[in-house]
Amino acid sequence: MVDQTSDMTPPRATFLRGLTVQAHVIGALIMRELHTRYGRENIGYLWMVLEPMTLAAAVSSLHLFQKSTAYGSDIQPVPFTICGYCVFIIFRQIVSRSEGVIESNAPLLYHRMVSVLDMVIARTLLETAGVTSTLIILLAFAVAIGLAYPPARPLDLMAGVALMVWLSFAVSSIICALTNENRLAGRLVHPVLYILMPLSGGFFRLQWVPQPFRGWLSWSPMAQIFELVRYGQFRRATDVYVHPAYIIGWCMGLTYIGLISLKIVRRHVQLK
Repeated sequence: MVDQTSDMTPPRATFLRGLTVQAHVIGALIMRELHTRYGRENIGYLWMVLEPMTLAAAVSSLHLFQKSTAYGSDIQPVPFTICGYCVFIIFRQIVSRSEGVIESNAPLLYHRMVSVLDMVIARTLLETAGVTSTLIILLAFAVAIGLAYPPARPLDLMAGVALMVWLSFAVSSIICALTNENRLAGRLVHPVLYILMPLSGGFFRLQWVPQPFRGWLSWSPMAQIFELVRYGQFRRATDVYVHPAYIIGWCMGLTYIGLISLKIVRRHVQLK
């Protein structure tokens, strides 16, 4: 008699079981990346938070004695810099770490459950956890010593961070595929990120920029995300240049391109 148990398994149960398996795979990849990158000596995994915190704190301290009036109303320079730099670090870290993902983890592809997408997701979650913790700690410290006010609209602030993570994941998927066995593309990633930093909108408000440059920059989904982050942090900030549907459309389009790119590049990965 033929056992038809597997055929009678509900599709929902099959999906949830597969989702659980992939969650375990991604968790294992995160732990492997933590151990490979930071090890267990000295402070070990704490470097995941301390590394971006050191950079963000150093940049923010440059504005420690700057008057708030230079930024206008309640938009204080220290939290302005913390939000801008930390959120940009999310993008920079996720995208820069996507270079060489396949090359460094190729042996893991022998396991059928592991995919290139899992590797990209694992690095995205790892960088997000580290930098987001940095943002929370530095903002809390700035509030505690009187250099900042608590976020005026916490949900908008979290939405801005989440959209930046999504955008970063989408771009990193494309970069991961492009830089596989392409040394030239890999070498261009870091210079482009440095050029992008002053143009990203992380260190200025769009209303400060004269026309026609303001109009050009307002088309950037990244600049709109930074406007949303500042709208969430500061009571006097506005969301005039924030268009959520436009940002989500960019994220969805880039994610689709990234997933297709990863699927194509996987076919050309030679396991040795």
